[in-house]
Amino acid sequence: MGSLPSKLSAMPLKNLAVPGEQSPEQCLVALQKFGQLSLAVTTTGSHDSFTFWVDVHAPVGPDQKAYVKYLATMFSVLAKKVMVKWSMTQNLTFREQLDAGIRYFDLRVSSKPGEPGNEIYFIHGLFGHKVRDGLLEINSFLSRHRKEIVFLDFNHYYAMDTEHHVYLMKMLREVFGSKLCNNCTVESITLDYLWEKKYQVIVFYHHSSAQGIPGMWPGNKIPAPWANTTEPNKLIQFLETTLKERNKQGSFHVTQAILTPRVNTVAKGLLWGLRNYLVERNLPTIMSWVQTQRPGVDGVNIITSDFVDLTDFANIVIQLNNLLLAEHDRKAR
Repeated sequence: MGSLPSKLSAMPLKNLAVPGEQSPEQCLVALQKFGQLSLAVTTTGSHDSFTFWVDVHAPVGPDQKAYVKYLATMFSVLAKKVMVKWSMTQNLTFREQLDAGIRYFDLRVSSKPGEPGNEIYFIHGLFGHKVRDGLLEINSFLSRHRKEIVFLDFNHYYAMDTEHHVYLMKMLREVFGSKLCNNCTVESITLDYLWEKKYQVIVFYHHSSAQGIPGMWPGNKIPAPWANTTEPNKLIQFLETTLKERNKQGSFHVTQAILTPRVNTVAKGLLWGLRNYLVERNLPTIMSWVQTQRPGVDGVNIITSDFVDLTDFANIVIQLNNLLLAEHDRKAR
């Protein structure tokens, strides 16, 4: 991000895309190919970012319906192994996602019912790592790369009471400290502003307990419309419609370029899993649509995808930056 042209680093971040710093070799290629290093007009993000590992030996999570819990109880590890195939939406760890250019993380969290204390875990059907471990890994990356910025979107909470929320927000402050960006108007958030203040983390906390707490941005500042469909054509139609309806002021915007399996989808592809049965066959269509997008006030801002390792996701998004630069140069003439 430090090599970004000043004409982009001075623009509101809600109009930009931030794939971020990649491995040194990838950064050099990106610099030579696109003329800037890390910041794109649209930010790359991962859907259910933490699902690269889930615990098949822990109880089924409280985010699941009663019949799923019943099946998991009846068939134990066998049922959970099937759940893994449909719960996992990413193969890369947080560090690997960061190295690949991901800068937005979609996070669902839960306590473990019956466990003493207030420990919080990532969850998507099955429990994942402790939240603290994931945050420490992200913070370690940020400490090595002082001009990188990440969005942490805590948008689903399960089996959490007031004490759990207090514990989690305290954890966020302890781990990131002065890197946390305080709430302010979205239009004032530029890379230049963040670099000047030495902010690197923007946390969105979709719960009333965070109201008025510095560093905890409300969920309405980052809407993420969800298509809830298995059909790529319907998904694309939905994404185009919601982009047209995107707020022009006061918020970031997440384009969820993802397909969502239904019960009959899982039944048909039971042993295949989400990646093999639904994502791989439809991802070319979705990514073709992404390549036709443009950033800016009326365009894409943050794009999330399942299995970000299946395509050159970050670089595809980075190329969109050129459109914003070209537009800026035309207006300057």
